[in-house]
Formats: sequence, C-alpha cells, structure tokens
Amino acid sequence: MSSDSTSPVPRRTRILIADDTDSIRALFDRLLTADGHDVISAEDGMEALDAAQRFRPDVVLLDVGMPGLDGIEVCRRLKSDPAMRLTPVVLVTGLSDLSDRIRGIEAGADDFLSKPVHPHELRARVVSLSRMKQLTDALDSAEAAFMALALTIEARDPTTNGHCERLAHHAVVLGQSIGLPAADLHALHRGGYLHDVGKIGVPDSVLLKPGPLTPAELELMKHHTEIGDRLCAPLQSLRSVRPIVRGHHERLDGSGYPGGLRGDEVPLLAQIVGIVDVYDALTSQRPYRGPLTPDVAAQHLLREMQQGKFDRRYVEAFLDTLRPVAAPSIH
Repeated sequence: MSSDSTSPVPRRTRILIADDTDSIRALFDRLLTADGHDVISAEDGMEALDAAQRFRPDVVLLDVGMPGLDGIEVCRRLKSDPAMRLTPVVLVTGLSDLSDRIRGIEAGADDFLSKPVHPHELRARVVSLSRMKQLTDALDSAEAAFMALALTIEARDPTTNGHCERLAHHAVVLGQSIGLPAADLHALHRGGYLHDVGKIGVPDSVLLKPGPLTPAELELMKHHTEIGDRLCAPLQSLRSVRPIVRGHHERLDGSGYPGGLRGDEVPLLAQIVGIVDVYDALTSQRPYRGPLTPDVAAQHLLREMQQGKFDRRYVEAFLDTLRPVAAPSIH
C-alpha cells in the first residue's frame, strides 16, 4: 500500500548534549544522529541552558562534572522552568559517584548514565525517554485543547469576556493567602479556566437568555457541572481539577448542586473557586442584568457566608485580597 503523501512528517526527536569534553560530545552526536535524532551540542552549563531555551529539546544529556555551572545545577534550573519541567534530563556521572546521584535526584534528574557510557545503553535510554516525552506532550496537548474549549465557550457570551482568566487569577491569589501548596495552586489555576467547560452542553437559548430561567431551564443549566466532569474524566492530568469542575456550585449548607454536598464534603478547592465565581459573576455584565459594585457583591458574599453557604475563613480571606484592587485610584 502506498503511503499518503499528504500525511504530516513527524518531527525528529531533538537531543541536547552538554559536555566539556569534545570527544564525548562527538561520540554521542555520531551515535544519536545515526539513529535519526537531531542533536544540539553545548560545551558548558550556561550554553546548555541557552540551547534548552532556544531549541526546546525532547531529552537532555548533562555531564555532571562540567566546570562552572555543573550538570546538577543545570538540571535544577531546567526543572524549575515551567516550560522545561517535564523534559527528561539524564545526568552522566562516574559509576561510584553516589553523592552526585543523590544530588541529581534532589535536582529532579529523570535518569543516570555511568561513565564510560556504553553505546547501546545510551541509545536505549534516549529512545525510552523520547517516547515518554511524546506521551507527556500528548497529554499537554489534550489539556491545552480543553483550555481552548473553555475559552471558546466563554466567547459564546460576550458579557463573560475575561471571566475564566479573572477566576483563575483570583483563585490562585486566595489559595496563596491561605497557604495552599503549589500543587493546589496549579489545580486552582487550571480549574479557574475549566470550571464551566461543561457549558458546551447548554444551548445558547438558555445560556444567553436575557431574563430569568424557567425551572426546566435552570435544571438544564445545572447539568454543566456533571458534563464538565465527564469531559475531564479521561485525562489523568486533570484529576485534581475535576472536583473543582463538578463542585464549584456546591454549598456548605447542602443547597448547592449537583450533589447537595454539606460541610467538609465540599472539596476545598471547589469552595475557593465557588466564592470567587460568585463575586466575579455579580460584578460582571450578564444578559439579564448589569454589573453590581464591588461593595454590593462583597455584602452578598457575606450574607451567604452568614447563611452557612460559605466558610467564613475563606470569604474573609478573599475579601482581604481584594482591598488593594478595590482602591478608588485603581478602579
């Protein structure tokens, strides 16, 4: 069967090699180029960091013993960069250098090669890690598609322009103010964008209705939390976001939806996004009303807090984060 001439040609795997020894760089380059990889070489740590930023390699091979900025420090810096943290990094070190391996693990290294490096082992490790990077990229691409879908849904209603971005920002700021760990802040940021992704299943006649919803329309609108949860379910990378998508309309007194959860049954991150969502919805233009002032929206949140719908700690912490923003000179 003849191949389809219109099918895209896959990009060659890009490998970055950093070693201060010319002969080792040349050997690695020759072996990996022969296997069909594109190879970028660097003579020291700073050059390796620059090449990583410019070429976005799929796998990075770092000699631990480079002068100046050694391989372990380069690894640490790469892993602290959000754009590079999922790129596999291999440290090349002496067979007996246990201390280097321990420091390498602490710096985030994904694998080690012992000197002298056997050509077959080098090739096998690079192929394995390249495959892992391709799978990671596929997950990232799927998540990016979900983000784009969320923004597309937001664009259906011109009055919600910027809602997802504001929600993500304020949820993270609130999470920081109450001392949540980095993983939770990351989930809040993604959850802010994806919380209403299930509205893809809500007709425009309901979503954009200029007046109050009928009971049947309201029930239809409420299903967006469950639709969003089902959309996110196949992606393992969104497992920490799903409680936000499903639970941001739950309330501590059991009056929310879709599960009528009470108290601690409502996930913390869903509580945070729920508080921010109410405030942003009240202060934004909607098809059925104009925006409320920040003070009126804050009073509404405080009333719902007193009714037992929201936790006092998180409402007060959220309003505290708004004080600089609400200053007249900034408004």
